[in-house]
Amino acid sequence: MIEQSARRPGAELLDVHRLRLVESAAPRLTPEERLAMDRVWDERVRANPSFFDGPVLVCAGAERAGPDELVISWVRTTYRHFALRRVPFSTSWLPSFFVSVLQPADDGRLLVGRMSDSTAAPGRWQLPGGSLEPPEGDEPLDVRALHCHAARELAEETGIEARPEDLTFWNVVRAGNGSVGVLFRAPSLPETDIRARHAATAGAERARGREPELDAIALIHSTAQFPLLVGTRADYLEPIVRRYAEGAGTGVSI
Repeated sequence: MIEQSARRPGAELLDVHRLRLVESAAPRLTPEERLAMDRVWDERVRANPSFFDGPVLVCAGAERAGPDELVISWVRTTYRHFALRRVPFSTSWLPSFFVSVLQPADDGRLLVGRMSDSTAAPGRWQLPGGSLEPPEGDEPLDVRALHCHAARELAEETGIEARPEDLTFWNVVRAGNGSVGVLFRAPSLPETDIRARHAATAGAERARGREPELDAIALIHSTAQFPLLVGTRADYLEPIVRRYAEGAGTGVSI
């Protein structure tokens, strides 16, 4: 069993080739946890009114089923649940379940973006992507749905439009806080296209009076360039960029 609830440093790639996604029941909160969660959430909304309590998925666990397959248990909840991370006595806290996209330039450098002040992680550098949302109606949450969600996140944050079937499964990462991310690789693009599409998307958001999710982007070829990224970094960025720089970025279709 890969422990998900422990809040510990470090991040790692799990090196699996197949995924199985299983829905689990939401944890039962104690009255004290719910009261503290609501208080923290209300404080965060007052500080940043762009936060909304929409539907989201969290990860209840990840367990290997053989050397190459990972079974991920997921739970339906809302963004308010993440306020439990700031409640020290909470035992019902569950980490994020997200998708991210490796977008290479033609010269092999990798796109990273900086989260804007309107997001939950202002100033943090990470790959394009985001938390997963529950499937609609009777639609299943399967690998195809993850492809679609990753393509949508890439388009919303960078303006780069890729068909879901053009995204290649690359790996799964476990962050230091137990969050689990499914990683996809997009087809390479010229640097000029990458920068132009992000600039157009960010400009359109600002014209509407909103901050873009990624207020800046950079193209890097290795972790040696991390000092050039002013601000914090998602802890899982290092093992991803390190592996990518080693040339193991071809991905495996699932």
